[in-house]
Amino acid sequence: MIAALVEIIETRPSQQKDIRDMKIAVMGAGALGCYYGGRLLQAGRDVSFIARGAHLEALQHNGLRIESPLGDAHLPTVAATSDPGEIGPVDMVLFMVKLYDTEEAAHAMAPLLGPETAVASFQNGIDGWQRIAAVVGEARVIGGMAVIPADIKAPGVVRHNGPFAKLIFGEFDGQASARCEALAATLDVDGMEALLVDNIDVRIWEKLVILSALSAITTLTRLPIGAILADERSRTLFRAAIDETHAVGRMACPALGETVADKSFAFAQKMPWHMRASMLDDLERGKRLELDDLSGAVVRLGKEHGVPTPVHAMVQAALSPHRDGPPATAG
Repeated sequence: MIAALVEIIETRPSQQKDIRDMKIAVMGAGALGCYYGGRLLQAGRDVSFIARGAHLEALQHNGLRIESPLGDAHLPTVAATSDPGEIGPVDMVLFMVKLYDTEEAAHAMAPLLGPETAVASFQNGIDGWQRIAAVVGEARVIGGMAVIPADIKAPGVVRHNGPFAKLIFGEFDGQASARCEALAATLDVDGMEALLVDNIDVRIWEKLVILSALSAITTLTRLPIGAILADERSRTLFRAAIDETHAVGRMACPALGETVADKSFAFAQKMPWHMRASMLDDLERGKRLELDDLSGAVVRLGKEHGVPTPVHAMVQAALSPHRDGPPATAG
């Protein structure tokens, strides 16, 4: 996963600006982008949002509302646009775009990039950062992952559905860079937890183990995790999906721990009964699915490493008609 990272530490931007002056852009201001960006804005950080559609219009006219067990918030005025050129160069881009829009968004954010701008990727899947790096250069990119249950309740309104909201990030070479330390300080605000780590590649795989299974089985069954775990056969299917991703991960990322599958299943058992993956929300709302970057990625990497992935292959096949939105109907 960490290919071609030679000499990055000598070429990456320094990113040493004081956090009070750090200018931040949220690329992909959906549920995650608006929650985290909103918390930063609430704490007085300089944040701009790149969004689109009805959600953008609501942000521009009504501001941003957050409904959360960690505290509700209403930010009546936010800087939101569909054009990164209206923002100009920033110090840090929080990249929270759906995986299928990665390349388009990476090209579109060119006006945000100054000489020392860093891009922190907080996407699902495992290769989003590499796809961003192919456009903007590896030296700019910081690896990351978001751990939060949230969705867009209505345009301009983010609904946070759990007691946790984490951003975990770090350099892929494991070094504690000045820019990551600055980002950790910037993200140290109420309503979220920021964690700088020295093994972000492993953390990304740990997330994929649970997320790929949660996305696959809640979307396949159209049920929340509580109902899935309450039934013996669907519970077995869910556990098998976890085990498949873990087996693939152990081949692709040897540092991935032996007990990650057990810990992921135990974590799922502690989730609120109503917990479900955002991919199920997307399916029900007629949106595109990150199917090929979650179950599809497990299947693809499983073939590369000789690991069978029958559950994820079945899920990818079953949901394939919905991959790009509502399927066409015959007749």
